[in-house]
Amino acid sequence: MAVDAGAPGGRLRQRVNTARHGLRRRLTHPAAAPIGLLLAGLAGCVYLWGTNPHESGSLLPRCPFNWLTGLDCPACGGTRMTYDLLHVDLVAAWHDNAALLLVTPLVAVLVARWLVEGLRGRRYRFRLGARGTASVLLLAAVWGVTRNLW
Repeated sequence: MAVDAGAPGGRLRQRVNTARHGLRRRLTHPAAAPIGLLLAGLAGCVYLWGTNPHESGSLLPRCPFNWLTGLDCPACGGTRMTYDLLHVDLVAAWHDNAALLLVTPLVAVLVARWLVEGLRGRRYRFRLGARGTASVLLLAAVWGVTRNLW
């Protein structure tokens, strides 16, 4: 729809439409999602730095699976592990969730690749495939059972 710049309010509408188009273009840029993820993660780490999840009374959510069943899910301990990593306590991080600690470098590489490709203006989508997905789910199930029997 063309905007008549000479009509009352036409220039303002034209500027608003141009601003909307620019914002939409920035938000759909391939680097927008990984940058948003990194900023959210950074904000979470800043909050977690001063909030010890090993102590009760903090404003950190409880695992819904653990709350319902009393059992640890495969990701339980991830917040405590992150806190311990931020404070460079690898032994405590290992005890909080060894599987997540081992997977962390792989996830970091995938997010870095996503960011680099996004900054180059290309979309990156990690594809695991059916066998890969089944393997991850099987490993998560085995880890979940093992850590509850341990």
